Amino acid sequence: MKTRRELLQYAGAAFATLPFAKAFAQAKSSSLTLPGPIVVSTWNFGMQANEAAWKILGNGGHALDAVISGVAVPEADPKNTSVGYGGLPDRDGHVTLDACVMDENGNAGSVACVENIVHVAALARKVMEKTPHVMLVGEGAQQFGLANGFPKTNLLTPSSEKLWREWLKTAQYKPIANIENHDTIGMLALDSAGNLSGTCTTSGMAYKMHGRVGDSPLIGAGLYVDNEVGAATSTGVGEEVIKICGSHLVIEQMRAGRSPEEACRIAVERIVKKNPVKRDDLQVGFLALNKHGEHGAYCILKGFQYAVRSNSQNTLIDGKSHFA
Repeated sequence: MKTRRELLQYAGAAFATLPFAKAFAQAKSSSLTLPGPIVVSTWNFGMQANEAAWKILGNGGHALDAVISGVAVPEADPKNTSVGYGGLPDRDGHVTLDACVMDENGNAGSVACVENIVHVAALARKVMEKTPHVMLVGEGAQQFGLANGFPKTNLLTPSSEKLWREWLKTAQYKPIANIENHDTIGMLALDSAGNLSGTCTTSGMAYKMHGRVGDSPLIGAGLYVDNEVGAATSTGVGEEVIKICGSHLVIEQMRAGRSPEEACRIAVERIVKKNPVKRDDLQVGFLALNKHGEHGAYCILKGFQYAVRSNSQNTLIDGKSHFA
């Protein structure tokens, strides 16, 4: 007669031969598999930015290191008139930069209205890591940057100055959708350890009032990261994003079970509902990445694109729009 232990061992062996036991084991193994590294960023210049980020992500690096490295590319590009060095100035001729960062632990750093420093996303990270504050602005942010080794640089390039002087002839402030108001690179990354981070950096709206700050450096508006759910960023007319706490809204919609694209659509529709008169010339776009590596975007007007880089993708995608 078999003992109780022998019977249990026999039953276990029999169970393991059943087809559904094999399927169960495969499902369990699949559920433990991380989605792998991925980085997404706003607009077509996100393609080059993603390549820089991928050098870190593809080698098992940290998501925060990747996004800071990635956005440094457009920040230093004098031909990019909406981010960093070469950005179009405000109406008084000052190039002022805004940026924020957020990591997987919910830590955040931000700077706004910064002059004479190119890499303000990296500066925002320094605020996060080396101060008890979340945000520094203006001269204080510049002073902190210089004290931490950031070189002082005149951000107004000859080409941007020429455009500004042409604008002064009429001084008409009317941003053109998808041109003058796609003023941001937002970048979100999920690393091989399954952790999320993001950053958002910009020179802001061209010919804005001196001292104007948009959504880009504001945690919850231009950027939000929740490591349990996902990450989101925005681009376009920042004033409208601020009014609805846009990126935080996207995260909460994903927390409720919606896909990244669906979550972005809900945020866009909320803005459209509040601005029925401006709908023909108002552009706002949201980009989101969830914990499973799924991504999606949605915008008000056709024309918003975002870049994706992963083990299986390296492409530019047209975001779906509320209006054609």
